[in-house]
Amino acid sequence: MTSSVCDGDDRFKKNGANGGNDREKTTSGAVQDVAKDNGDSEDEKDEEIGSGVNGPAKKKKKRKPRKKKGGANSGIAQSSPPRVPVSNLFPNHHYPAGEEVEYRNDNSYRTTNEEKRLLDRMNIDFLNEYRQGAEAHRQVRQWAQKNIKPGQTLTQIAEGIEDGIRALTGHPGLEEGDNIKGGMGFPTGLSINHCAAHYTPNAGNKMILGEKDVMKVDIGAHINGRIVDSAFTMAFDPMYDNLLAAVKDATNTGVREAGIDVRVCDIGAAIQETMESYEVEINGKMLPVKCIRNLNGHDIIQYSIHGGKSVPIVKGHDQTKMEENEIFAIETFGSTGRGYVQDDMETSHYAKKADAPNLNNLVSSGIVEAYPPLCDVKGSYTAQFEHTILLRPNVKEVVSRGDDY
Repeated sequence: MTSSVCDGDDRFKKNGANGGNDREKTTSGAVQDVAKDNGDSEDEKDEEIGSGVNGPAKKKKKRKPRKKKGGANSGIAQSSPPRVPVSNLFPNHHYPAGEEVEYRNDNSYRTTNEEKRLLDRMNIDFLNEYRQGAEAHRQVRQWAQKNIKPGQTLTQIAEGIEDGIRALTGHPGLEEGDNIKGGMGFPTGLSINHCAAHYTPNAGNKMILGEKDVMKVDIGAHINGRIVDSAFTMAFDPMYDNLLAAVKDATNTGVREAGIDVRVCDIGAAIQETMESYEVEINGKMLPVKCIRNLNGHDIIQYSIHGGKSVPIVKGHDQTKMEENEIFAIETFGSTGRGYVQDDMETSHYAKKADAPNLNNLVSSGIVEAYPPLCDVKGSYTAQFEHTILLRPNVKEVVSRGDDY
């Protein structure tokens, strides 16, 4: 996502510590029976070794593989829809790392530098919180990709995703649980066609996903304020394939170029070059894919989706550098329209201002800021892909990376 957030319990605040849900319930929150993973039940087998030259072949016991702790081998499998907390799937609380990428060029020394490796090991609690949130994000979004279909209401889709995130982070409601807060990082974005970002169905919304729609799905999950911000785009007509391919390629370019001491303007230039090398044929008309130049990636700090730094997706002059231990959401948006968005439609995203006093009078008092949907021209189509990266001292971790994207 692209806007700043804050604490609070309102479902419609794009915040970093939200476990509640004020939207009307339309899907069941029942937990599915937990399936058991039987693992490898084969008996130990003998195998022959040696030859008959020195006597008869000997028998050697082949040991069956030991079960690893966590994941499927914890004896618990994820339900469908996903409702089993990730902490139950990984009882040792060692959660899967994302994609780890060694630094290049002037930063290549970091990989083996013992001081940097020590600093990295000191951040294990921070890493585990991020990885736990990322695993919840992966499992819920992969379920969503398989189950979202035309004909569903946006409310049904949002509820399915958000019920899953809350369950998998172990915080289905407003309770604090084990004193580590978790849940939704912000309201799920379900922006359709020319709307690029910041749209989610308010209570009573009856909008239905259509066969010809292009929907951006922007999901946030957090553990203890460590927000994983990652998005993908769904379309059901192959006509849009090149649009989605352009934006996914551009996001991967940004992820690849990001690193310690890298200037954000250089990342933006690389993203734009990749994105705008694509064309897409829509209803018989060949259209260039344009970067939406006034939408950016951003850094993330604890309990706030935007820490103050932006990552452009077009070339520019911002010489700001990424720094060690910073977290960034690399997100790119492509469009068949003007490549420029404006506020439009009904507002559903709000955030408390970082320097606001106690909540009182909200928007009218300038304490809560509204974030209306951001839309290109009607008739155009937009797409988004996004990943969260951790600039660890000795390696770059794409913590939200999965088999899906």
